[in-house]
This record gives sequence, C-alpha cells and structure tokens, in this order.
Amino acid sequence: MREVLTYSRRGSRFTPRQEAAWEAHHEAWVIPDEAVDVPGFSFEDHFARPAPLIVEIGSGIGEATAALAAARPDHNVLALEVWRPGVADTLARLAEVGVDNVRLCSVDAVWCAEHLLAPGSLAELWTFFPDPWHKARHHKRRLVKPEYAALLSSRLAPGALWRLATDWAEYAEQIVEVLDAEPLLEGGAVERWSERPVTKFERRGLTAGRQPVDLRYRRR
Repeated sequence: MREVLTYSRRGSRFTPRQEAAWEAHHEAWVIPDEAVDVPGFSFEDHFARPAPLIVEIGSGIGEATAALAAARPDHNVLALEVWRPGVADTLARLAEVGVDNVRLCSVDAVWCAEHLLAPGSLAELWTFFPDPWHKARHHKRRLVKPEYAALLSSRLAPGALWRLATDWAEYAEQIVEVLDAEPLLEGGAVERWSERPVTKFERRGLTAGRQPVDLRYRRR
C-alpha cells in the first residue's frame, strides 16, 4: 500500500540566490538523504561538536530556524525540510546570521523519529505551522495525530518541550485534543512565544484573517 505522507513534494527550481547559497553551504550543512541509510549513521557525527539536540519539523525557508538557533549556540539544531528551495533559503539565512549549529535533512520526519532518533534524546521539538491539510479527506496526512504524537513524544527527554504553532483554528483544536490525550505530555495553548519570529508564512495567514495559536507541551 502507498505510504501516507505528512507532506507533499513541491517544485525544486532554485532562484539565483538559492543556487548561490546551496553551492556555498550544502556540503557543510546539509545531510544527504542517502547518508541515513549507511550502517551506524548518527546525526551527532554531522555536527561540529556534541550538544543537546533540538529538532524542527518543517523548517520552511528558515526564518524561525536561523533566529532561534542563533539564540541557542550551546545546542545543535536539526531542521527537517523536504522542500529543497526552502532548504537553500535556510542556508542563506544561516550564513547571514553566522550560525554553525544547524544541519538540514530532507528525510521524512516520522520515519526519522522512528529509525534515527533514540527515545528520550531530544532537548526540544519545534513544529511551526505544519501543513493543515484542511480538506477533511486529507486529515489523515496531518502530522499531529495520535500515533505520530506518541512516537514524537517518546523522543523527548523528560522535561523537554514540544513547541507548536498553527493558524488554522480547527487544526489547533485537534492538536490540543490529541496532545492532551497523550500520556507522556502535559500542556496546552499558551500566549505567543516571544522568541519565535513572525515569518512570511505567518504574515500571509494574518492577512487572510487567520490568527496564530501557540501551543507548548512538556514531556512528563
């Protein structure tokens, strides 16, 4: 049976700026897809030094990634993003702010959590504006549903946070319902996380009349 993915592949054509950033930085900061199939693969080996690991699922064009990683030089940040132009944009932003603690990978986040991330290994998890798959027939593709929530929660260290944001009210309600029911987590909707920058994507939602909801859950 065809695998149900939580994302859709989009175009891969680069702008000149993206092309330049890719050529300059991808060898140092992008983990090749095929690398994860090598026996003994470890994300830690691709960072400059051992450090607590933060994972961001769906880093987009890297606006939040660059700002938040720059404020956490004592952490490693793994950004999972399947849209290659977004990865290239992120590389440009990382170079602009001068951070070297981020690595990007385009492997499916659920598969990555299941096969490459050990239980209790994450210092924090970020999921900002995941694809809402707003049509009812596509809800099965959503990242935050019981089986995925259980898997991702198990990868958090005790006391670690899962920070989320969405500007689809119905999805926010589903997230609360799912994560409130997850035995490993406690938390709920909170005031906007002040450290999270307002991104281009978020501004587009505000223009359309959608109000962002921030959520924060802690691993018990």
